[in-house]
Amino acid sequence: VLDKIALTQIELPANVTAHPRLWPQLQKRAAMLADDAVDWATGEMFALGSLLLENRLVRISGQDSRRGTFGQRHAVIVDKQTGTSYFPLKEMSKRENAGKLYIYDSLLSEYAVMGFEYGYSVANKDALVMWEAQFGDFANGAQTIIDEFISSGEQKWGQTSRVVLLLPHGYEGQGPDHSSARIERFLALCAQDNMTVAYPSTPASYFHLLRWQALQPHVKPLIILTPKSLLRSKLAASAAADFTSGEFKPVIDDASVTKANVKRVVFSSGKVYYNILTERETRNITDIALVRVERLYPLPAPEIAALLSHYPDDVELVWAQEEPANQGSWPFVGLEFQIGRASCRDRYV
Repeated sequence: VLDKIALTQIELPANVTAHPRLWPQLQKRAAMLADDAVDWATGEMFALGSLLLENRLVRISGQDSRRGTFGQRHAVIVDKQTGTSYFPLKEMSKRENAGKLYIYDSLLSEYAVMGFEYGYSVANKDALVMWEAQFGDFANGAQTIIDEFISSGEQKWGQTSRVVLLLPHGYEGQGPDHSSARIERFLALCAQDNMTVAYPSTPASYFHLLRWQALQPHVKPLIILTPKSLLRSKLAASAAADFTSGEFKPVIDDASVTKANVKRVVFSSGKVYYNILTERETRNITDIALVRVERLYPLPAPEIAALLSHYPDDVELVWAQEEPANQGSWPFVGLEFQIGRASCRDRYV
């Protein structure tokens, strides 16, 4: 199935001419499975393509969703000579008589577009409906929709939704604007299992998360913090087997350490994990374990408790993040991370 999806990137009709700067990227994408180095956008393509082949409707809208804000998605190939648009996944789905794909570059009105996509997801609960911010903080323009509908529609009206918000997040030198998707705001709205907030760290984790959201019977909105620099990071690439087996894991243990020798467990989410991992390897440190929390809400407390049971009882616990202490996940985690001896009693970095 993944091979079939990958081949859509290079098996273009004779009358479609890809831009010469794009064509090598499409060739590289088609070869990623064989190279065991699947990047973020290709992992997403596998998720959407596989759902289409399972006769699901997939819908994405956002200010630059067809190309991808960071030139990573290329869900639409624009013919260099004629300017016409070609949709590889949509054409594959047509040939297979399978699901439908809708992907739009929307107008610059987050309130209107997110409101429409939320309504679409309420009306068609079998569809995977995604609204993508150009940068995560663009969701500010639709805060009313988030507050009044996405976070509380089920509680107020019994109105359920699978809508997904894709929010690019990461402090990559852009200052306070366009850096933070305001994770703290979403976590402050979480209560009584009203929605899911996730910050996956690998393309395969993102792949399984999207498929889980579309196929599970548990109908809840999903907030995903998506990457910027990790889109092309070799450290964040996933092997083919990570897609064809397994499932979404809300917490990922550190398999590279000898647990009996560990003195400190550092919890983190998303991009900062790779910053810490690189530093640990540079310093040749062997007594610090790095644990990734892929799902922030509902906090995977039982899984974390089970994971920590394999470490020494006196291990130091640390939460690490890019954001200032009053932002990001820490305000939520610091209060909610109460799982017996595994409370965040130690410190925040």
